[in-house]
Order: sequence, then C-alpha cells, then structure tokens
Amino acid sequence: MDLLENMNAAVDYIENHLDQEINYGEIAKIACFSEHHFKRMFSFIAGISLAEYVRRRRLTLAAFDLKKGGMRVIDVAIKYGYNSPDSFSRAFQTLHEVTPSSVKNNEVVPLKAYPRMTFQIAVKGDVKMNYKFVEKESFKIIGFKELVNTDEEGFNPKLWSTMGEDDYNKLHELEDGDVDLKGILNITANACHGEEKKDEDLEYYIAVISTKNCPEGLSVLNIPKQTWAVFDAVGKMPEALTTTWERVYTEWFPTSGYELDEAPEIVKGVDDTTTEIWVPVKKRNN
Repeated sequence: MDLLENMNAAVDYIENHLDQEINYGEIAKIACFSEHHFKRMFSFIAGISLAEYVRRRRLTLAAFDLKKGGMRVIDVAIKYGYNSPDSFSRAFQTLHEVTPSSVKNNEVVPLKAYPRMTFQIAVKGDVKMNYKFVEKESFKIIGFKELVNTDEEGFNPKLWSTMGEDDYNKLHELEDGDVDLKGILNITANACHGEEKKDEDLEYYIAVISTKNCPEGLSVLNIPKQTWAVFDAVGKMPEALTTTWERVYTEWFPTSGYELDEAPEIVKGVDDTTTEIWVPVKKRNN
C-alpha cells in the first residue's frame, strides 16, 4: 500500500476503536511509521493533532448517542474513555458549547459534528516543488534542547520564544565546519532512549553544527550518515513551512518511491523568504 492508503487504514483503525482504548503505537504501525513521525505527519496534513482528532470524533459520536436516548450520561462518558461525568461534561461543553444533559433531555440545542477524516491525493501539477537530495556523513550538533510532549497539543515547542540574543551569539561562536547546513538550525529528533522515554516525546533543538566541546547548559546530538530530501519553502513564514510540509506528505512521498526514515528533521533559514526543510528519506521497499 502507498502512503495515503496506509494513512486511511490508520484512520479506519481509529474509527473502529473510538469506544475503546486506542493504541497509538498500533496506529503508527499500520501507517508504516514510528509513532512520533506518524503524529507529526498527521498534524501537518490534518492541521490538528492526532489526540485532538480522536477527541473531536469521540465527542461527535457521544452527542449522537445522547440524542438517540437510551443511555445515561455516565454510560456515554465511560464508553468514550472519560473517567467521570464531570470530566466528560467539561470536554463536551468545550466542543459543543452545551451540556450533555441538555442533549439527553432533547432540548433544541446546536451541536457540532466532526466527520471521519479521509486522506486523498490532490491532482495538481501547476505549482512546482523545488527539492534536491543531499547525503551527508555523520556530524554533531550543539545547542539548546527542549523535550516536547506531543500527546495533547501536537508539536508545539516553546524554546524559540525563550532564547535571547546572547544565546544565539553563543551558538554562532560554536559553529564550524559545514557549508550545506551553515547557521542556526531547528532540529526535531526522536526522544532520548531509556526508562523515562515516552513515545509521544520529541527532542527539539535550536543548534549549530560544531566540532567543539559542548559548553555547560547546552546539549549534543550526534547525527549518523543519512540521506535527506531538501525542499524549499518560499513565502511568508510559518504559513509557507506548513504548506510545504503538507505537499511533501500528500504530493511528493506518494509518487517519489521514497519513504520517511528514522532520523532527525532539520529546518534551516536561507533568507527572509526561503527556508529549507531537510526530510530524512530512504528508498521504499516495494
């Protein structure tokens, strides 16, 4: 199956388990990605996090069940994974802006429905995609690191908003030895291994390539030899980045003969209107 078939099979699994505990690792396996890559990809394509999509679908079905009658509010809450009527009621009101009991009592109230998501290939071709393949030997980055939990809010790092001019100057002083990836880099990697590792965690770095010793307070990441497909995102940021990521997943991957590899993703600013997206890739096994 190709990328979009895998994605739709993963959504089928979600739909069949909305009234059960959902195994996000199994979803990612169906889609043929690691869990963190699948969640990242889903968020870019869908515009919302995977957890938010599941929440909306469950509360949509919960409204249908309440409207049909025959089920108590507590029964509907438990069916869709809420531990108490209070937590269910808060979530229900946040989405629908009415109480579950008002729906249960057949009051005339407006409700919101979020349909099942389907992934499709848009037949285009009028807008070109500029890309190139770059293979690099192993290298080391040094920089500031944040552990980002993607379970609830998707990928939403805060690190960039906390760094000041002195922090960036420190990075520029460390930088040496690379032409293709010169300057400040934004790097996303799988979370560190170990007992405390969570599947929904990602490491986010603002860093530079360096051969120097790592100063106290900064972090090191060694990146092994890897092939990247490098795409130009041109236009106003961050909209151009989001649009380019979406096109990479929905237009380029399905027809390229390549698939996402288990390696860091890199974003590099080129000038005021152009940003490079370095996507780790490997040839697809057909």
